[in-house]
Amino acid sequence: MGVSSQQNRMARWLIGGFVGVVTLLGVILLTSWVTLQLSGHSSQTPRPDGNLMATGEGDVSKVVAKVSPSVVSILTTKEGTYSDKMGAGTGVIVSSDGYILTNKHVVRDARRVRVVTSNGDQFTNITFVGADPLNDIAFLKINGASNLPVAELGNSGTVKVGQRVIAIGNSLGQYQNTVSSGIVSGKGRPVAAASDRSGLKTESLTDLLQTDAPINLGNSGGPLINMAGQVVGINTAIASDAQSIGFAIPINAVKGMTRSVMAGKGVQKAYLGVRYVAITPDIQAEYDLPVKSGAYVDGKSDSAIEKDGPADVAGVKKGDIITKINDKKVGEDGGLSTLVSEFLPGETVCVSVLRDNKELTLELTLSAYQAQN
Repeated sequence: MGVSSQQNRMARWLIGGFVGVVTLLGVILLTSWVTLQLSGHSSQTPRPDGNLMATGEGDVSKVVAKVSPSVVSILTTKEGTYSDKMGAGTGVIVSSDGYILTNKHVVRDARRVRVVTSNGDQFTNITFVGADPLNDIAFLKINGASNLPVAELGNSGTVKVGQRVIAIGNSLGQYQNTVSSGIVSGKGRPVAAASDRSGLKTESLTDLLQTDAPINLGNSGGPLINMAGQVVGINTAIASDAQSIGFAIPINAVKGMTRSVMAGKGVQKAYLGVRYVAITPDIQAEYDLPVKSGAYVDGKSDSAIEKDGPADVAGVKKGDIITKINDKKVGEDGGLSTLVSEFLPGETVCVSVLRDNKELTLELTLSAYQAQN
């Protein structure tokens, strides 16, 4: 864990009308003090037990103390070929009456689910509420629960590369509420993640936060937290062939569904009804686009716009570049799917598009995504 430093700090002594005799001891003490300041040593504060604690260490411990009570371990039993298989993951309490946010792959096909809180309370009367049809997100409900500690959801759109973050999870399925820290290493990452232990099934995930905070098996579904103690992501995958590369789903991508679930409407996912590609330097060059970010509605695809879908009704055309959803910029504040997922089906948003180098603003009413059979 990093420790905050006090660098380039200057001490100025003001002497007014009095010249004292400086003893050798005083010179030594002053020299030592200045050396400590200029060498970048962190400030320290006393603990109640009299020991010293670095400022950065105290910041982490405060964040962990705030968030840990709302982090739960999820233990599952799944049917295997010859015998039942035990699984483990992590979840985040998002309502005081027991709604839990986790990864879809943690609870998929589970016959039984047990939830263990940070203080050791166990719950077995669990309902599977539903899952995101396009993302690795699912919701559980502890039936009959009340007064549970709730995690505060942050704004993943404001996360910066290099920002310090903390991960909490049920590491390896046996080390409950393990804490690790690191930074945000990248944003908007696409990943093809294995959705089962065999690695044969994969799931394509987009717009992920990349972090070097150590994430292990069992951490799936746990929170990635900023230093304000807010959840900015849900840990979902690790790069198995690398070190210190983990990925989290940005929390804004689940806010609309979370509101839907807590309103008792189940998992409802808003969608636009377009096929698009996120603009990267390669995409910009390939299609000769006039901007460096946004979502390009692929003009080469006949199915780029769903007939009579929300985008079609609003007037979005093939070849348009979607640059904003309301006042949030596509790419800078999150991928298009993430920005849309902040809303509920039926809500109306303003979509800014670039067409023939002219910016247009279209009013669009979102619909509910229907999974294709």
